[in-house]
Amino acid sequence: MPVWIPITLALLLVIALLYFVYSYRRHSLGLDAPEQSIEVCVLDKQANAIIGAQPGEDNEEYWIYVEPTDGGPRREFLVGVHYYHALNPGDQGTMTYKGRQFMHFALKR
Repeated sequence: MPVWIPITLALLLVIALLYFVYSYRRHSLGLDAPEQSIEVCVLDKQANAIIGAQPGEDNEEYWIYVEPTDGGPRREFLVGVHYYHALNPGDQGTMTYKGRQFMHFALKR
């Protein structure tokens, strides 16, 4: 067997692994993802207690569940306490996010 065939296969395997890691980091973890804005409707919100929170730290984390108004998958985002209290189920507006990280919500009046 010629030597160039296993070398080519190994090189293709390395390229495939590097592309998988790049895609996983960008799409699943949201690293180096572009900032995007989308019209959404707030479906629900939830506050979860953080077990083992130290004194002086937040003892709850706040989540909102949104769905694009044009249709699409429902998503959940970890938000700050101010956004949590300002948004209610049924609110609509423009949400800005970066990967899985919530950035801003502009309420439509």
